[in-house]
Amino acid sequence: MDLPRMFTIRESTHRIHNPFTEEKLAVLGQALRLTPGTSMLDLACGSGEMLCTWARDHGLAGTGVDISREFLAKARARADELGVSDRVSFVHADATGYVAHRPVEIAACIGATWVGGGVAGTVELLRRSLTPGGLLLLGEPYWRLDPPDQATVEGCQATDRDELLPLAGLVESFGELGYDVVEMVLADQDSWDRYVAPQWLNIRRWLDENPGDELAGELRIELATGVVRHVRYQREYLGWGVFALMAR
Repeated sequence: MDLPRMFTIRESTHRIHNPFTEEKLAVLGQALRLTPGTSMLDLACGSGEMLCTWARDHGLAGTGVDISREFLAKARARADELGVSDRVSFVHADATGYVAHRPVEIAACIGATWVGGGVAGTVELLRRSLTPGGLLLLGEPYWRLDPPDQATVEGCQATDRDELLPLAGLVESFGELGYDVVEMVLADQDSWDRYVAPQWLNIRRWLDENPGDELAGELRIELATGVVRHVRYQREYLGWGVFALMAR
């Protein structure tokens, strides 16, 4: 059980596996008014940057769950680097259906709502790990601008316009699920650049070192087409944000 190599090649140098910068992650932690000892579960935690930096900066304690052995190794190394290994731990598991052994004060899934089959299912999955009155954090894309055609939809790696909502529609959907939005921090175009553009250098370096690998052809095509796709479609039409929810 592991993440396909395509992902780990693309994001081999990433500490944050979403279009969110270190600065925005710090702003989110400050906005949530975190206090020492706050407990947290992070599903599909990637390289653990949110847990590790919030443990350092705010004294929280928590568990991250991810399917990637490579990313989890980086998460544990980051925890050691920041001196928070006594407060955070990481579990190699499929986050789909994962529920905390003890209820936590913050339950998060940032950019991986596939673990619950979509937004509604992920909200319900996180709720099962949450203490009454706790915070639920969800990272999710939305249409920043209305896509004018199917080429734009597919350029944003969607198959249908209805796969995503505009920002207002996404926020309204949380209310329909019985939750108040109590905070949000949104990515911007620079956030998208800092997430996507480093992947190009990662891919190019990997291709130079692994020209005969079975994935080389596919990644060569991705590198040749990905830059234009990003600047023409993704950074223009896709928004992304982290939303803090509390049950009504």
